[in-house]
Amino acid sequence: MNQKTLRLIGRNHTPEDIENKFRLARLVGFDNINMDIIAGLPEEDEEMFRNTLEQIENMAPDSLTVHTMALKRASRLHEDLTSYQPSADKIVETMIEEARNLASKMGMRPYYLYRQKNILANLENTGYAKPGYECLYNIHTMEEEQTIIAMGAGASSKFVFPHQKRLERVFNLKDVTQYIDRIGEMLERKKKLFELYDSQ
Repeated sequence: MNQKTLRLIGRNHTPEDIENKFRLARLVGFDNINMDIIAGLPEEDEEMFRNTLEQIENMAPDSLTVHTMALKRASRLHEDLTSYQPSADKIVETMIEEARNLASKMGMRPYYLYRQKNILANLENTGYAKPGYECLYNIHTMEEEQTIIAMGAGASSKFVFPHQKRLERVFNLKDVTQYIDRIGEMLERKKKLFELYDSQ
């Protein structure tokens, strides 16, 4: 919810856009809305993070996913590591604790947790939800017990074969033009895995 941060990480929307879309979703009848935040974004301090938490509290989502900053290989930030200083562990730990306190204040409890490579302060990502608003997709995905069919450029499908205790991923091409030109090829790969999946 800080414009400076949004610009720095390459997001072209504004905090007002976020709030407007949230209000619009409520207006048209969505009664289970999650919000995601990231602790430890470049150049954010505790005060800026508190601003984000206050804005979220005002919107009153039904669930909140609190991510700790992780440097992913394909991210814009990873490509330009020399232009910013990662947040200090102590700052990130404070942010995570404040987010945990806010979730509790809003009547939410933790219901799933996962870790990523290169995550700041050796922390984790936690999903909080009001009772009855937990996202089953998140739980099944983290447990790797749910087959996920993904659509669109860059999307990753995951086929779970429980009897063989394995999973297989199918990645769509990231380049939109190639994705459109070769969509038949990607559908065929998924179809073959579906046939294997159905035969188990």
